[in-house]
Amino acid sequence: MAIELFNNGKHLCLMFDDLVDDEAGIAVQANQFLIVDNGHGALIDPGGNMTYNGLLMEMHNYFPPKKLEYILASHADPDIIASINKWMIHADCKVAISKLWARFVPHFCSVGNIDGRIISIPDEGMKFTLGESIIKAVPAHFMHSEGNFQFYDPISKILFSGDMGASIVSHTEADTPVQDFNAHIKYMEGFHRRYMISNKICRYWVNMVRQMDVEWIVPQHGKSFKGKKMVNQFLDWIEVLPCGVENMTQEHYRVPS
Repeated sequence: MAIELFNNGKHLCLMFDDLVDDEAGIAVQANQFLIVDNGHGALIDPGGNMTYNGLLMEMHNYFPPKKLEYILASHADPDIIASINKWMIHADCKVAISKLWARFVPHFCSVGNIDGRIISIPDEGMKFTLGESIIKAVPAHFMHSEGNFQFYDPISKILFSGDMGASIVSHTEADTPVQDFNAHIKYMEGFHRRYMISNKICRYWVNMVRQMDVEWIVPQHGKSFKGKKMVNQFLDWIEVLPCGVENMTQEHYRVPS
């Protein structure tokens, strides 16, 4: 079921959080996003084969999938764009991804299916025109991917943050924003300590986000951070968290006995 994040009658932001059909419980929960502005649509991180059918069916209630203009991919992990070949067949859209991953995307696709349809995002990011609005690809390199972007919607003031802010929860929990930040830390701390490359990178990112007008941070996994107070609590936390290479020692690099 779609969750309406924003709707002013012309501009709509939707989140889909329960499309991973995984009765065995071995796949991580994932959120997919649809932005529609004045009849123009973009999908953010549409996911893999586990989400494709459900997302396609749900989208029909809000926007014709065949009329998609963009698929915006934060990076090239399977839970981000493993379904890209099916979307390329179903719609005439283009896929936008970091220039570092643009030449890897065809490996998900049938031969010739994606020719001329990849937009390579430069390291500094770029803007996409969607209807009468602008979506900004914001640099998020090494969080956790070498070439990584988040997508900022200035109308809703939502930052679709990819893996930054992700938490490991079930789809029944992901549909409500964080209410108690301190109680939520245990669901995201381990992930961030391992998947974010270093505190240095996190601090650069925090400095950038503090210059933006962000009312809501919505990650690709788990719960979101809604409101300036909660956004700032997350920024304050990640700004000082030791993570990635800073937590590695020689003990992690030993030949198994």
